[in-house]
Amino acid sequence: MMPLPPESRPLHGLLVVDFSQFLSGPYCALKLADLGARVIKVERPGTGDLCRTLYLSDTEIGGANTLFHAINRNKESMTADLRDPADRAMLRALLSRADVMIQNFRPGVIERQGLGYDAVRALNPRIVYGSISGYGEDGPWAGLPGQDLLAQARSGLLWLTGSRDDPPMPMGLAVADMLAGAALCHGVLAALVGRGLHGRGALVQTSLLEALVDFQFEVLTTHLNDGRRLPQRAAAGGAHAYLGAPYGVYRTADGWLALAMTPSLERLAALLEVPALLPYCGDPRQGMAARDAIRAILAEALSARPTGDWLAVLQPADIWCAEVLDWPALLQAEAFRRLSALQTISGPDARLQTTRAPIRIDGGTLAAPRAAPALGADRAAIIAEFGLDRHAAATPAVADREGVR
Repeated sequence: MMPLPPESRPLHGLLVVDFSQFLSGPYCALKLADLGARVIKVERPGTGDLCRTLYLSDTEIGGANTLFHAINRNKESMTADLRDPADRAMLRALLSRADVMIQNFRPGVIERQGLGYDAVRALNPRIVYGSISGYGEDGPWAGLPGQDLLAQARSGLLWLTGSRDDPPMPMGLAVADMLAGAALCHGVLAALVGRGLHGRGALVQTSLLEALVDFQFEVLTTHLNDGRRLPQRAAAGGAHAYLGAPYGVYRTADGWLALAMTPSLERLAALLEVPALLPYCGDPRQGMAARDAIRAILAEALSARPTGDWLAVLQPADIWCAEVLDWPALLQAEAFRRLSALQTISGPDARLQTTRAPIRIDGGTLAAPRAAPALGADRAAIIAEFGLDRHAAATPAVADREGVR
């Protein structure tokens, strides 16, 4: 698959100024960059985005870890001190010409720096201003750290995931950050379409908690309308608290097998040659007790043979099932290779493999080969291009007591 040329991407010519750090805001900016927008990442001098060094792996390329490169590829870096009046004057001049601004400071911080929505809208009424918080802009949680694991913990997701006797179990990736970033991207794109229709910018807001609540809409809707009874996780191999057996994950002789919905339990019993399932075939809903009993019978039967044997029996019969792959097995799969889902990104001091945007437009992928920028690498060029030094020179040198939190 060939990458779509930059000039053919739908957001080509759009300018995004991104003040965010860590994952949620930068993920939104990444999606906009993949779609063709120019993203200028504003970072603190000296340290930059803390995500540059915040990762468990010691894999460091070009002075930053692989996570930073993955989420900040295809962007430019401009250092600016929000406590410095001259730098703030340059940023205001830049924002007056921008299409989108993104920020994910704690509520109230960006306003104290004179770059809240009302102030930026006064500079540029057409701007689309995107903001991510942890738990909203007010209320008892507003001032708490908007961190992924903590948001997962408060959202109910940890309690819902896993089997009955498991402890609260977080997902193995920063799902709150990425879902909130994706939600903000949806809102920003909608606001840009709206601006094209009526000429006005907009304030687009979301939070980690709102994104996680929406993520759970399927099961939470059921809970809200069934007398508020809590769903019960399966005793073992649980995959969905509201779905009956055989839905779940089972150990086989050499690995694991995932089973989804089946045409009928009776048919599954015949294909697997497990007559012990037949007494449970009468109730298609299979209540909680029956669910665990059915799963126990299946677990014993499926453990007797390798995963490949079961796939050879079940897939031709249109039973929805899949082998459980780790990353090496996924990367070797022909179906995965056909998607061209990986790309190589590089820069003056970096070259690494990562994923690409998961959509294609007119048959072309949204691969973008440029690695994340070094801290402040583009500051001089951006200042010269937009004439920002004139605004800095015109700013009185006054003490700044506001500070950044």
